[in-house]
Amino acid sequence: MSEADYFHNMPHNKMDPNPFLAIFLDQSIPFNEEAKAAYLKDCSSRSRQFLLPVLRPLARLLIILFQLYKIVVPKAFTSSKVLHRLLYWGMKNWISSNANYMILRHFYLGSEVLQFIRDNIPGVQVEMNPLKPTNLEPVKDDLFLIHDLNLYNFVINLNKEIREKNIQINVQKQLKFDAITSEPLPIEPLPDRWHNFLDLTTAIEIFTPIYQFFLTDHDFWRATNSLQLDETIGILASKIIGSNERLALINNKHPMVPMSTLGAGFRLVLHGLATEQLHALLVELKHKQAQGTPA
Repeated sequence: MSEADYFHNMPHNKMDPNPFLAIFLDQSIPFNEEAKAAYLKDCSSRSRQFLLPVLRPLARLLIILFQLYKIVVPKAFTSSKVLHRLLYWGMKNWISSNANYMILRHFYLGSEVLQFIRDNIPGVQVEMNPLKPTNLEPVKDDLFLIHDLNLYNFVINLNKEIREKNIQINVQKQLKFDAITSEPLPIEPLPDRWHNFLDLTTAIEIFTPIYQFFLTDHDFWRATNSLQLDETIGILASKIIGSNERLALINNKHPMVPMSTLGAGFRLVLHGLATEQLHALLVELKHKQAQGTPA
């Protein structure tokens, strides 16, 4: 049974309606159905209901303590290699299969969205470094750090070319969708044992201070501030497709206003959902263009 079938087969009690069923059935937000089901099923777990309220304030307290620690010894115990091996170990042994599925999807979809933007701005030739993991092994190779670097490098290199070549970003009547995968992603079966119980949001809150501890203060700030580029990517995509109507749910807003690192975990979840929504919109437009119907 697919994750979507879990909700399709869920009985509806009018006296006690399931909030996650309501969100799943709602079609106002573009979202891959299987990914939406996986995420909402993960949200309804006991881990998120009972562990998150306890662990979130503790995790944020650790962020404050580590920030003070980094002031005194800014580069002590920093190691991206150790960090990513810890992340891999945590994902393999503690994080739920649905949460891991959403994490791997994020790298895959993020790479496709950036390539879509590059392909639909005539005249630019930005070099890409796509990340398309199908299992957890690539996490060991600085996957999270490279993802952040890719985003910054894309924005910098794209805008350098636009300035140097005096390129205008305009609506493209015939969009290039070669980068956008509309079929199910080839993600392999993920660990799903009794101890793989941590939901996505709780796992992110736990791993955020660990991420902070093993990076320099500069690297951690750069990583958290990359979330503010959601708005930038959304605007670029809206200029190309000629509509920003369905991009209104981007919550990591103005990139010129750096946010506190305390809310980095919560904003990271919003970042993942923004990527899912934009990619789902592009898949929808790809299908409409292939059918010859107005986008």
